[in-house]
Amino acid sequence: MKQFEEINKGFANIFERGKLSLGIVVPIENYTVGSLPTMLEHLQRVKLAEEFGFKAIWLRDVPLYVPSFGDAGQAYDPFTYLGYLAGQTEKITLGIASVVLPLHHPMHVAKSAATIDQLSGGRLVLGIASGDRPSEYPAMGINFADRDRLFRETFSYIRAAQNDFPSLESSHYGTLNGQSDILPKPVNTKLPLLVTGHSRQSIDWIAENSDGWMYYPRNLYMAQNYISEFRNAIPDMTLYDKPFMQSLYVDLHEDDDYKPEPIHLGLRLGANHLVSYLKELQTIGVNHVVINLRFNTARIEETLEHFSIKILSQFH
Repeated sequence: MKQFEEINKGFANIFERGKLSLGIVVPIENYTVGSLPTMLEHLQRVKLAEEFGFKAIWLRDVPLYVPSFGDAGQAYDPFTYLGYLAGQTEKITLGIASVVLPLHHPMHVAKSAATIDQLSGGRLVLGIASGDRPSEYPAMGINFADRDRLFRETFSYIRAAQNDFPSLESSHYGTLNGQSDILPKPVNTKLPLLVTGHSRQSIDWIAENSDGWMYYPRNLYMAQNYISEFRNAIPDMTLYDKPFMQSLYVDLHEDDDYKPEPIHLGLRLGANHLVSYLKELQTIGVNHVVINLRFNTARIEETLEHFSIKILSQFH
């Protein structure tokens, strides 16, 4: 039975075959009205999440604030902010979910990501996506319809940048001629790259090229089918299996037996029902769930402690 590749410390910390771990979206804040978080007490809450046992924090890349999209993310530049958090934490995995590859030059992505990986001792996991906000592309002078091709070009460029004095030709991002190098390099041989959604690529492409797949909440039957399709598409000659992860909005009720109610991309429920649901996800092959507390109604610090006592202890 193939195991997951131990690409770096952050990857190995959250992905173990047959097991499920939990991460959390930053900002760790409830803001049900409006699209902009306050970012108050953000550092203290990240440190609490690490102390209470969450395995990862996840930041989003939102190049332009588009009010109709409904969420500005943490507002800060993800690489700058994650570099700051790397120096304020010790063991928690540092994730970006996800960098919109066509809107960034891949040399800058490779350099920024490898820098954080080095400064954190190998704790970076990089989610990547093609982007889904059409208004961002004209601002960068890029055709929205080309994002599938540009996603593949940037992916290849970042992979090549991990080699010494790389050589590569791309139609949009320039040429690496093998006469100069991109520094620093990741702690180990490469950066962990997880594709978000389909990013306008085929399942076969994702299974062959990525280091894992990141998806959205679906019913258990649909999720199991996605996971099976993904893992069945991994080429036989590949030495390792690849992990599957998903996001989940949670409003954790103070009553541990509160029955599940649907909310946007998630559930309002008590701790006992959440544990049962997460165990079902673990059974069908989900390896990591990213909790988003944006719609949580209880005080955040109390919810984090509630997670630690009632939920994280069941999985970590």
